[in-house]
Amino acid sequence: MRIGLIRHGLTDWNAAGRIQGQTDIPLNGEGREQAQRLGRRLLTEEYQWDYIITSGLSRAQETGEIISKLLNVPLLEPDARLKERAFGQIEGLTSEERVARWGQAWETLDLGQEQIADIQIRALAFLEDLWSAYPDQNVLIVTHGAFLANLLTALFKDRYTERIGNLSLTILEKERDDWSPLLYNCTRHLSLDTAKQPE
Repeated sequence: MRIGLIRHGLTDWNAAGRIQGQTDIPLNGEGREQAQRLGRRLLTEEYQWDYIITSGLSRAQETGEIISKLLNVPLLEPDARLKERAFGQIEGLTSEERVARWGQAWETLDLGQEQIADIQIRALAFLEDLWSAYPDQNVLIVTHGAFLANLLTALFKDRYTERIGNLSLTILEKERDDWSPLLYNCTRHLSLDTAKQPE
C-alpha cells in the first residue's frame, strides 16, 4: 500500500500568516492553481492512485476535488480524523498578534490547543483503519500542515522536521508493519514550467 500525503493549497490566511486550525477557510486563487499543478504532475508519474480522501474542511476538500477531477480518481467520504490540529484561542492570529496577547512563551500556555498526543492518536488510528480497508490500494490523502507534521513525528520521531509546504507531496509505502518514505515534502510541481501546459 502506498499513500500520498498532500497538504491543501494556499488560503488567504496562509498568505497572511494566520493560524487556521479547524476554522474553515477556503482556498484562494493561488491555492486552486497549486492543486491543478499537482494534479497535472501526478498524471505524468508512474504511481497509480485508486482513491482520494480529505479532512472535509473546505480547503482540503476543494484541493481533493480538483485533483480527483484531473486524475479521474474517486473521492471517498471525508474523514474528520484528518482535520487540522485545533488551536483554540490562537486560531486566526498572526505570530505578532499571539506574542502581543500572551508573550513569547505563548506556546507553553493552555489556550485550548489540541494536545500533540491526541492528534497523533487520531492520525495513527486513521492510518490503521485505512490499511485495514484498502491494504492493496494506493490512496491520496489531502489534509493539513500541523496534522502532517505530527503524523510524521509519530511514525519517524525526529527524522523529518522541515516545515510542510502548501500542496507538498509526501509518499509513504507500507511493507509488513512499517511505513517507509519514498518522497518527502516535495513541491517541485509548483515551480515547473510544464505545470502551465493546457489541461
